[in-house]
Amino acid sequence: MPVAEIITIGTEILLGEILDTNAQYLALALRQAGIDLFRKTTIGDNLRRIAQAIQQALERCDIVITTGGLGPTVDDPTREAVALAVGVETEFRPELWEQIQNRFRRFNRVPTENNRRQAYIPHGAQAVENPVGTAPAFIVETQDKVIISLPGVPREMEYLVQNAILPYLRQRFNLTGIIKTRLLHTAGVGESQIDDLIGDLETLSNPTVGLAAHSGQVDVRITAKAESEAQADELIRPIEAELRRRLGNWIYGADQETLEGAALNAVERKGWKLAVVEAGLGGLLIRRLASTPGPFSGGQLLSETPPPDELLAITEGYRRARQAEAALGVAIYPETDRRDVHIALITPEEIKQFTRPYGGPPEYAPRWALHHSLDVIRNI
Repeated sequence: MPVAEIITIGTEILLGEILDTNAQYLALALRQAGIDLFRKTTIGDNLRRIAQAIQQALERCDIVITTGGLGPTVDDPTREAVALAVGVETEFRPELWEQIQNRFRRFNRVPTENNRRQAYIPHGAQAVENPVGTAPAFIVETQDKVIISLPGVPREMEYLVQNAILPYLRQRFNLTGIIKTRLLHTAGVGESQIDDLIGDLETLSNPTVGLAAHSGQVDVRITAKAESEAQADELIRPIEAELRRRLGNWIYGADQETLEGAALNAVERKGWKLAVVEAGLGGLLIRRLASTPGPFSGGQLLSETPPPDELLAITEGYRRARQAEAALGVAIYPETDRRDVHIALITPEEIKQFTRPYGGPPEYAPRWALHHSLDVIRNI
């Protein structure tokens, strides 16, 4: 199975001015094609640093994919950097220049002279026509390795990946397998506790099992390599069953399933409607529930945080006003060295209040309180 690296090029990415969504898209595409991705790198618009990054990547992997730096301006150095990395010059391709001019004609525009730079690619490279943009892509083959340079415009990059690059890679490396991932979502349990329960499974080689902690929830990832999706499913199935056996009700869903969806499903099974009151979360809980189909009857965002003993009364009043059977109130109280999260839950079966301390970064407290609140609703 070939190994790939991604190099995203652009000083604007390196400085944090724009988000690098191209690397994420490419990582998913490579995974679906059965190609291992070992590294992702971001380089500014510097010819020699890009060339060096490509040379170093070629020492480690079979496939180097670059995105960005194929525009017409002086600070678009990818063509020259790839040529430098493999020890060749760039060469003008008349057919690419004709394609670029035709693209401009379609929009009733005339290319400027600097657009002509986009018709230069490394000597011996295989040109890849870009029918949705003006920057041609190209492929450089060096012995048993390849460098693929793609435009940085996401729409153009995505089109070329699906219609040109993945078919090329499947043929070039005789790819028949896939890499499939299954995510199990948990709430109400910490990463270290999960690790203590499933640590032996995390040493498996195929499928592999790993953890990804978020504020208030933890994902358990199962990744299988196989010749087909059906075979990957066969590898994943017994591991998922064992994880579910060990982790039990802490698992609230898988893949695209959400905690808010699980929470509202629990309310719906009871035949109830739910109202919520929140203070200190900035409307997070209300927005998440409002955007999810289910028996959510409304939310009240308090401008001031009431004392804990008043939160229950406010929540009950709002429940009655919304004619809901169940209600949850949640508020965050800053302390000197931590945040306390107070929750009041009212249902036809019980009324309870409790406080949970949160000792993480203060800016993450609303998200932690959100997930904790949703988990309380899920377990009504």
